Amino acid sequence: MIRARHQGLDLLHRWEGNPAITTEDIPFRANTVFNGTPIVTEDAVYLLLRVEGQHGYSFFALARSDDGLHFVVDDKPVMLPEKEGPFAAYETKGIEDPRVTILEGTCYVAYTAASDRGPRIALAKTDDYVNYERIALISEPGNKDGILFPRKISGRYVRFDRPIGHDRGSIWVSYSLDLINWGDSEVAITPRGGYWDDYRVGASVTPIETEQGWLEIYHGVKMTSAGPIYRTGVVLLDLDDPSKVIKRGDQPILSPREEYERIGDVGNVCFASGAIILDDGRVRIYYGAADTSICIAGSTLDQILTEGF
Repeated sequence: MIRARHQGLDLLHRWEGNPAITTEDIPFRANTVFNGTPIVTEDAVYLLLRVEGQHGYSFFALARSDDGLHFVVDDKPVMLPEKEGPFAAYETKGIEDPRVTILEGTCYVAYTAASDRGPRIALAKTDDYVNYERIALISEPGNKDGILFPRKISGRYVRFDRPIGHDRGSIWVSYSLDLINWGDSEVAITPRGGYWDDYRVGASVTPIETEQGWLEIYHGVKMTSAGPIYRTGVVLLDLDDPSKVIKRGDQPILSPREEYERIGDVGNVCFASGAIILDDGRVRIYYGAADTSICIAGSTLDQILTEGF
């Protein structure tokens, strides 16, 4: 059960067992583990984890759970940076921040390919969560936080991305007919001066379709004299045109407060990276804490839609 902590401060309630996964749970040498994206099947919940090895670059590992709370990590990584072929030159600094979307019965993973050439969004797919087939590099350099929508809109595939301009980052919506070539991009969500997300924003969770619109749980960054603070917020977008904002929460639904969120490789970070909706309407959100562990927080979908805005 996820019980309330800091009641009155955050809409999301932290799981009392946090942090759920730390480096102590990784069965091979690693520096940190964070930003895990969930995959739900009929008999299990998987987390595709971003692990930073002691050599300094990131790769992906797989964790398995019966209840979505207690996880066991596989003995070996499941996806490493490519060493040869067309992807190799763009993954020399690792692969980062996977985001899973089940689309037309296929499990797709959008991730960031990191190199000296700049970050690019890449796309892979899997049918067993252990073996991954790279499909394409689907963005130009200077882009990350790519997430596919779970269905087509007006006959086209849709994604969020986050290109950087003038050191600022907004969430854009882009479209494709084949998942490889993307265009017709429109800005959807921008930083807001004077708010908790006044520096950068980026998509965090696969968009959740509701009767009111697409619910996106995103991360926002505020720059301070002591460095950035990463918080989690919500926005509701039009079902037919997700570049149109219906409403947006003025306050974050999760902020760094616990020691494991405040202190780590990158302090003051609550970085949502995936969510699942349970049969009873509860929402369970998985987030990276201080770029050092995986944590869990929750609420109900109704509460997020009514109190998050």
